[in-house]
Amino acid sequence: MKRTLALAALLLLVAACGSETTSGSDGPGNAPSDPDHPPLPISVDPPKTAVTGIGTVMDTGRPELCLGAVAESYPPQCGGIPLTDWDWARQRGQFEHQGDVRWGSFVVTGMYDGTTMKVTKVVSSALYDPPADPGAEEDPFATPCPEPDGGWRVVDETKADETAMEAAFTEAAELDGYGGAWMDQHLDPQQSNDPSKAIVNVAVTGDPAAAEAELRKVWGGALCVSKARYTEAELTRIQDELMDLPDAYSAGSGRDQVTVDVLWDDGSLQKWADDAYGAGLVKVTSALRPTQQRVQPAG
Repeated sequence: MKRTLALAALLLLVAACGSETTSGSDGPGNAPSDPDHPPLPISVDPPKTAVTGIGTVMDTGRPELCLGAVAESYPPQCGGIPLTDWDWARQRGQFEHQGDVRWGSFVVTGMYDGTTMKVTKVVSSALYDPPADPGAEEDPFATPCPEPDGGWRVVDETKADETAMEAAFTEAAELDGYGGAWMDQHLDPQQSNDPSKAIVNVAVTGDPAAAEAELRKVWGGALCVSKARYTEAELTRIQDELMDLPDAYSAGSGRDQVTVDVLWDDGSLQKWADDAYGAGLVKVTSALRPTQQRVQPAG
C-alpha cells in the first residue's frame, strides 16, 4: 500500500514536471541558440495599473510577498517582492508569529514597479473567494482514449497488482518516442490505492498499437496508449530553456505542453513563447494579475 502511494506521487510529479533533460536533442521548436529563434527576453515592463498576487507574506525584518515555493519549516522560509505600506496591525488574527518573525497567507493588491509593491488592498486568503477562471483546463490526468467495449476493466488479474504497475511504467519509459505516463484514478476514487481500479496512461510519438502490445506483456489492468506530438525529452528541454525567462520561478511539462510560472507577464512573454515554439506548446502563467480580475472577500 505504501509503495502504491509512493508510486502515485511519483507519477503525478513526472506528469507535471517531466523527468529527463536532454539539452542537445532536437525539439519541436528552434533552440534559443538557433539563428531563427527570437532572442530571449531579458526583461518585462512593469504593469501600469494595480496588480494582485496570492501568496505568503513573510516578514523577517521587512515584509515580502512570496509567490513561489515556501519552505515548510517553522517558521516557514521564502523570499519575494518587498512590500511598502504594509501594516500588520490591520491583519490581526490573520497571521502567525514566532519571535520577531511574522507570516500569513494573503491576497495582496498594489502597484508593482518591477522591484517593490506598494500595497493598496489586502484580503486574507481564508476569506477570499476567487472568481471562476474561464481559461481553466480540463483534468490533466484524464484518460484521452475512448472507453473500450465492456468498459475499463482488468484483462489479466495476474498482471494487475502494484508490482505489475511499476513494471508497466518502467517499460513505458523505455519505449521509442516516449511522451509521458500517468495514472487516471477516476474509476473508483474511494479505491485510489488499488491498481486494478486505475487506468495506466502512456503517450508515444510512435505507433500506439505497437507500444500497447509491449506494455501488455507486463500490465493486465486498464490501459490507454495515446498519440503524443512531442517526446518527454523534447518537452523537458524546452522546460529547462524557459527557466531563463525573466523572473521565472517554476516550470513543468507533460501532455504535449510546457508550463512556466513567472512573476509578471504583460503578454510579451507568452507572445515570445508562441513565436519561439509555436502557439499552444508553451503556457506562461503570471503570478501577478491585473486587478480587473476583481478581488472580493467571500460571503
